[in-house]
Amino acid sequence: MIASTESLETIPHAPIEKHAVTNYGVLNEAYCYDKPSSFSRGMKIDLGQVTILFISGTASIDEHGKSVHVGDFRAQMRRTLSNISGLLESEGCTWRDIVRTTCYLRDIERDYEAFNEERTAFYKEQGLDPLPASTGIQAILCRPELLIEIEAIAMFRNGKA
Repeated sequence: MIASTESLETIPHAPIEKHAVTNYGVLNEAYCYDKPSSFSRGMKIDLGQVTILFISGTASIDEHGKSVHVGDFRAQMRRTLSNISGLLESEGCTWRDIVRTTCYLRDIERDYEAFNEERTAFYKEQGLDPLPASTGIQAILCRPELLIEIEAIAMFRNGKA
């Protein structure tokens, strides 16, 4: 334990190894949109033998940055899960590595039942046990046609000594 601020000055600043997570076959980067947005699809952080992936809020967007399945909550949910799967795959991991999700629904009262049915079926397909920690929130999303957005955190051992 560090006892004084004087001791803080003797600890060298060592940056954490990190890089952006991307998979152009699934999604382009938000900064490549016609109206660019300043964020990465995800961030990979290596902490010794453990890697953490922070997947940004992901929605029913195609590889060209266009919203797809407008008006169809279930199809948007499936595309969102597929997009996250593609980002995970680009880093050699799966939904089994997900420890937490935050799920934003435009209309939680109308869509929660469909959301929970789709999520339950998807998690069952993935064989998840235990299930990730999760929070569901009603929110105004960045595009009016989007009905669901999910962010995720994955952790896995990377085999580094």
